[in-house]
Amino acid sequence: MRHFLTLKDFTKEEILEIITLGIAIKKELKSGISTPYMQRQTLAMIFEKSSTRTRVSFETGIFQLGGHGLFLSNRDIHLGRGEPVKDTARVISSMCDMVMIRTFEHSKLEEFAAYSQVPVINGLTDSYHPVQLLADYMTMMEHHHADNPVVAYIGDGNNMTHSWLMLAAILGFELRIATPKGYEANADIIAYANALAQKSGALLTFTHDPKLAVKGATVVTTDTWASMGQEGEKEERLKIFEGFMVNDTLMATARDDAIFLHCLPAYRNQEVSESVLEGRQSVVFAEAENRLHAQKGLMVWLDKQRKLQ
Repeated sequence: MRHFLTLKDFTKEEILEIITLGIAIKKELKSGISTPYMQRQTLAMIFEKSSTRTRVSFETGIFQLGGHGLFLSNRDIHLGRGEPVKDTARVISSMCDMVMIRTFEHSKLEEFAAYSQVPVINGLTDSYHPVQLLADYMTMMEHHHADNPVVAYIGDGNNMTHSWLMLAAILGFELRIATPKGYEANADIIAYANALAQKSGALLTFTHDPKLAVKGATVVTTDTWASMGQEGEKEERLKIFEGFMVNDTLMATARDDAIFLHCLPAYRNQEVSESVLEGRQSVVFAEAENRLHAQKGLMVWLDKQRKLQ
């Protein structure tokens, strides 16, 4: 059974195949063509972490594919509270055709997938956010920034950083990561990415200076400084991350045709200035829409793999 838990479980060819399929399905939609690739199929959507884009994109996506989305919050099910994860997995996967989970611990997602009879998609964990990277790279492709890109990630060494590391290491492009001292990406994930990079030719660099990371970059991206579950650290992080805002001065050191990405929600004038988010180089809202299209490509791809087994 093929699941989509992290990008490291996929080859370069498979990742590009999924994104290319998403682009093709997007073109169909924009042309008024509606193909029920997943007719009468049900997607169980488990949310232990709330989200605007993940909820709307998956629920709309499965509907447009001819199926139905079933929203399950932590108030609706007993995942991990009272009922073992493996029991919940076996029950839900016996009734649904695919499962998307947005949760905290990555280990919980892995346990669910181990006992699931159907494909499981990572809608976000504290360790990885791979569906976002599908949308990000799709956006880069559509804006002609996917050929030998130089990507600069500025901010916290979080699940987005880890996912960028996996994407760059597998596809073989240059990624520069700038984080404050003490807020670097997970050391084991960095080591794994470096091992992959030796095979793919990716160039991964790490710094504490945003200017070094952004200079000459073709893509600049960031994320919130305090992720969900870190609200109590917000004030402290605002001080520590001072100087890591992506603003006009910093963007001016990137290539003139560079684009700016952000997974959203964005805290304006914290990790990114209002002027950059709304500026000519920002493609964040095209990127947000591509969550819908990339995930449709992913669901159709996983469904095809399941039927081949």
